[in-house]
Amino acid sequence: MGVIARHLIIMGRVQGVFYRNWAIETASMLRLNGWVRNRMDGSVEAVIEGDEEAVQQFIALAHQGPRAAQVARIDASDAAVEGLTSFCKRPTC
Repeated sequence: MGVIARHLIIMGRVQGVFYRNWAIETASMLRLNGWVRNRMDGSVEAVIEGDEEAVQQFIALAHQGPRAAQVARIDASDAAVEGLTSFCKRPTC
């Protein structure tokens, strides 16, 4: 399988519940690259790159997120593969 990328907007109670830290840990476990950040509207935005199966697994897990999160919806769309080499919080990458 090749490398793919997805752009995610995660909505619900996802800020103030360590969602970004959870995303970094989960991406690391799945050997994915990308970034995650909070948005002004209360959602979390992420770009993930990696093996298609791992990306799909991340998205499936993201519907649950960390214990305190309450994910209402995830909008996922295709993104251009940029060849990212780590996974971090934006804007600190």
